[in-house]
Amino acid sequence: MRNRITGLVAGLGLTLACSTSVFAQELTIFWAEWDPANYLQELVNEYEAETGVKVTVETTPWSDFQTKTFTELNARGSAYDMVVGDSQWLGAASEAGHYVDLTEFFNKHNLGEVMAPATVKYYAEYPASSGKYWAIPAEGDAVGWSYRKDWFEDPKEMADFKAKYGYDLDVPQTWAQMRDIAEFFHRPDQNRYGIAIYTDNSYDGLVMGVENAIFSYGGELGNYETYEVDGIINSEQNVKALEMYRELYGFTPPGWAKTFFVENNQAITENLAAMSMNYFAFFPALTNEASNPNAKVTGFFANPAGPDGHQFAALGGQGISVISYSDNQEESMKFLEWFIKDEVQKRWAELGGYTASAAVLESEEFQNATPYNKAFYETMFKVKDFWATPEYAELLIQMNQRVYPYITAGQGSAKEVLDALAADWNATFKKYNRVK
Repeated sequence: MRNRITGLVAGLGLTLACSTSVFAQELTIFWAEWDPANYLQELVNEYEAETGVKVTVETTPWSDFQTKTFTELNARGSAYDMVVGDSQWLGAASEAGHYVDLTEFFNKHNLGEVMAPATVKYYAEYPASSGKYWAIPAEGDAVGWSYRKDWFEDPKEMADFKAKYGYDLDVPQTWAQMRDIAEFFHRPDQNRYGIAIYTDNSYDGLVMGVENAIFSYGGELGNYETYEVDGIINSEQNVKALEMYRELYGFTPPGWAKTFFVENNQAITENLAAMSMNYFAFFPALTNEASNPNAKVTGFFANPAGPDGHQFAALGGQGISVISYSDNQEESMKFLEWFIKDEVQKRWAELGGYTASAAVLESEEFQNATPYNKAFYETMFKVKDFWATPEYAELLIQMNQRVYPYITAGQGSAKEVLDALAADWNATFKKYNRVK
């Protein structure tokens, strides 16, 4: 009898242990080390409070985020259940079998309409126009601009600008106006400069900056479905866009040949430039008086239009994907069902995350929440992205190698640079049998 009771207790204990294990399910989301990851941890803490499922947002510096992610994926490791990965990774991660196919989930929840269209196209879908989805738009982001309102609104500056250029000094509506304003405020003898742009060629900084000009000049990088690039990357529009970017570089502060998001925020905080390009994700620091002594006089605007009225911006941000080697795929899908809820997306935005939810973006509450949210809303419906094919890293390196010497040192002409890049990309796509 005693042995029987002991056995029952042991059996009950085993049952309880299993139940507790399920209840104490843990999920790990991998992301880069930056403020949005901290906001996501705050958000998922609320998920734990609701469900009992602990979610940890594990981070690593941006400098090794890609390397660490793909080292784990290529080893078919299960350290991460989900990853908030760059849009350019979609091709490489999906074709290698690293990401779970989320097409059924996407369609079931009508995410093609729930999320801003551009975020669906670039954060989630691969191949282009295939209707196959590998991520849920998570952290919307794009390139926008900050500017010194006090410089722009100074009566003497306004009068002098009107006298020189024939129109009122204001937030630029076109790239031509932005060029005039950059020239006007470029005063090296006063340690004041016209503009700060991306020039770092170690990853996608410079390319993102140039894309802002290319897309707004009506240009494209190529045909994402056929992989054609001749006459597209080296089009007349792109030549003019590259020439404009080179001209703007002439109005940057000294030593601006290797700059990205840190330096471009410093251009505002350290009184260096009238205008500065940066991802919206880094604008919260510019509204904080602790990190920006000029917070009260810093304004924001969306990427201006090109000469023919085209107005687009280079896409940043990431989608969240489920790792195919995870032992917790079912629980990850439950988390995603929670994450896409309207009220959760609203909360995500309140915490500081950049939602991709069309309804939240379009709401007056969101647009008026910060000095830059309206510009962000305008931008997220007008974004375009780099190639998302598995060989994107080679394409990125080739573009950096061709464009950087021209932008920072004036080597060659814009036409020569883009013709050479077209040849590079053609060779790469042939190597990987994208084209014959």
